[in-house]
Amino acid sequence: MTKRTAVISPAPTANGDLHLGHLAGPFLAADVFTRYQRAVGRDTVFGTGAQDTSTFVVTTARRLGITPGELVTDSTARIEATLAALGIAVDAFTRDEERFTKQVLQFVSRLHDEGRLVLRPTLFPYAPRTGQYLVDGYVKGGCPNCLAEGCAGLCESCGHPLAAGDLIDPRSTEHPDETLELREVPVLVLPLEDYRERLREYFASTGAALRPHMAQAVEEMLARPLPDFPVTYPISWGIPAPFAETAGQSVNPNAETMAWSIYTTVLAAERHGEVVSADDELWWPESDTEVVYFLGFDNTFPFAIAGAAMLLALHDRYALPARFVTNEFYELEHQKFSTSRGHLVWGRELADRLPRDVGRYHLAATSPEHQRTNFGWSALAAVTGARLVEPWNRVAAKAGRWTGQTLPVSAASREAADRITERFAAAYELDTFSLGRAAETLAEQLGRLDRWEVTDARAGDFCHQVETLLRGAAPILIDLAERAGIDTRLTPADRTTAITVRDLPRLDTGTV
Repeated sequence: MTKRTAVISPAPTANGDLHLGHLAGPFLAADVFTRYQRAVGRDTVFGTGAQDTSTFVVTTARRLGITPGELVTDSTARIEATLAALGIAVDAFTRDEERFTKQVLQFVSRLHDEGRLVLRPTLFPYAPRTGQYLVDGYVKGGCPNCLAEGCAGLCESCGHPLAAGDLIDPRSTEHPDETLELREVPVLVLPLEDYRERLREYFASTGAALRPHMAQAVEEMLARPLPDFPVTYPISWGIPAPFAETAGQSVNPNAETMAWSIYTTVLAAERHGEVVSADDELWWPESDTEVVYFLGFDNTFPFAIAGAAMLLALHDRYALPARFVTNEFYELEHQKFSTSRGHLVWGRELADRLPRDVGRYHLAATSPEHQRTNFGWSALAAVTGARLVEPWNRVAAKAGRWTGQTLPVSAASREAADRITERFAAAYELDTFSLGRAAETLAEQLGRLDRWEVTDARAGDFCHQVETLLRGAAPILIDLAERAGIDTRLTPADRTTAITVRDLPRLDTGTV
């Protein structure tokens, strides 16, 4: 069976459109990686979607004065449209659909039927006025691990799980002045501590490939006893839990991760024409599917710790993910993007104001791979103008002097072309993947060609290397490569001896 790579970016919450923080982080990276994989001939599918079961859907809908269902419908359409507007080409986009719900229920029921889930009393903040237990987006407070302020569920700062009952000074997000109580409620949990040693073995085999912040968080979590992971919540929003002992409860949205990932992979493969006999077979070890996640650092726990533990709990029925590529937060004017404060730039605004290649280049150049990076309109204009648009247009005009002519290409130019291709490959291959280095390679090589004093004798070499550069940059500059009509497949060695010079398109700066 041919090896397949399944690229997955966790589905954003369906409580609004995508802002640049989403796009500069996992989505552009996953798209560029997928395009490169296909350019070198590897079978790759890419999936994401919109998650409607998060409590943040409810809190946002209440704030906007609409129903959660209306918000989900609108947000899902916006998310899908924004991905398309920025050229993020997904094979499968999941949404609120019966087949997905069935997949989740089958997965958690298998854990339950095999005795992996345990009914345990668990503390939750309780609001007497409304009679509600508060979880995730309903309650905020301090993280007992790093003391940072945030909502329950996951700590965005340190990446650790943040149980609602463990919050420091818990407060309702909707009624912050309301006095809360802590009450015990029996919920079904997966005892993660039972899987800690196997998780340590798993990450020992893949840990060198983790980016430093995720590696630190994983090491911290596995160095101490792991908490129970609630698979059900005492709330009504979400997928109803199918268990008699937790009647009226719902499935924890963070417990959907692996079922959703399996579903996404199958859906993406089907969209490529593959016939799948079982809804989870592409994650069986014998299917030879390599799962690669592109995700924000704050998704480390639900996907890499709790998610992997759920897979381990099912007797090796499923292969474990091969790799996690994380990113940090992208900031706007040196502050975190915030939908609630209106401190953000929507992805559609970028797409409306700029040619998408220019936007994609800037997001790649400023991608928050290892630390927080910053977006600003003035910086965008300076960076894209000086490093991409202006030099490209000069290079294209220079090459245009020989449009339509067939010119010889020297062995020295073929060697240079191989070096260009290798530099891009070093940025695109999974072990060393970096959007920032890909953008840097593009700018460096473009600057070199811009400085080239071209003579008739070396015009073929110049035009050959320009086309090689565009081929290497094609996973980022998708429209420029298409308009130029070049073959974007990447081969290990360049054997070109002559080139017919194309009329290369120009880039526009857009309205910044």
